[in-house]
Amino acid sequence: MGVESLGYAGIGARDLAGWQEFGTNVLGLHCAERSRSLVGFRMDGMSRRIFVDDAVADGSCFFGWDAGSVEGLAAMAARVDAAGVSVTAESSELADARHVAELISFSDPSGNRVEVFHGQASADSPFQPGRSISGFRTGGLGLGHAVLTVSRIEEALDFYQNVMGFRVSDFILAPFKAYFLHCNGRHHSLALIETGRNGIHHIMMELYSLDDVGQGYDLAIEQDRVNVTLGRHANDFMTSFYIQTPSPFMVEYGWGGREIDPRQWTPRECLEGPSLWGHERHWMPAEGREQARLVRDAAARQGIRHPVQVVVGNHEVMSDKCPWVLGEDVSSSVTKAR
Repeated sequence: MGVESLGYAGIGARDLAGWQEFGTNVLGLHCAERSRSLVGFRMDGMSRRIFVDDAVADGSCFFGWDAGSVEGLAAMAARVDAAGVSVTAESSELADARHVAELISFSDPSGNRVEVFHGQASADSPFQPGRSISGFRTGGLGLGHAVLTVSRIEEALDFYQNVMGFRVSDFILAPFKAYFLHCNGRHHSLALIETGRNGIHHIMMELYSLDDVGQGYDLAIEQDRVNVTLGRHANDFMTSFYIQTPSPFMVEYGWGGREIDPRQWTPRECLEGPSLWGHERHWMPAEGREQARLVRDAAARQGIRHPVQVVVGNHEVMSDKCPWVLGEDVSSSVTKAR
């Protein structure tokens, strides 16, 4: 038994005003709480999804994973303890502050704070986005995904798989080593990138409309916040860009993420690279960026294409068709068109 979804994220920051402005007017989050020490955001019908807290170390993050039930939380506590990791049963006061019924905390092998809970509270009023967006894709898939940088990926991978119950979706060995892990139908709720240092790389938020992402991209360009340009990932099919937050990590702002069936999924190495196109990574050293470009160029030469992922009511079918998708002879279709 493992965790079921990413329930919330906590961010340590001193610039609460900056985060309130960024969260509402750029990301489109609903600011549901503002005090001298905390900003709390909503993304959906849950009472809270993002906490920005100046009592937490500046620039650090912690993540709250939903165990699904009282029994699931107890089982997780037992597994972590059996692995030789100290587990803290947190106070009811902290549980109330996180808007959950009960939670535990511990550290992963990289020193990151991990919280696991059950009983996340629903809000008593509708979600009101900070700017005009169609909304965030959350629900049973959770908040989105978190990506951690680690110094030794084997140790972190062993912990998240064998203790917390994550399963590998796929992995990349070049231009950097990364493993993508799922705990539900979202292609990955957690990813680990080996960089030689431990930290938070980004948090992904998925929108219901590609136009939400495009308009967010315009805002990010205006504020000179784009750290990774617009592009499409080869493994989870997400069309996204990465925006610099007021803290030293990024938010991936995306649309069209892939959903998988965990019961029938087989992990594989993603040889076509992290991205089919775009995603120029300004955070990478020049050598890594060049290697990533060569991988993208190879994918383009091979003509690698993936279907667009849409939800019901969020697409219209055009009158034309793709002959190769239907198994038709492309040359004959072109001749007919002429």
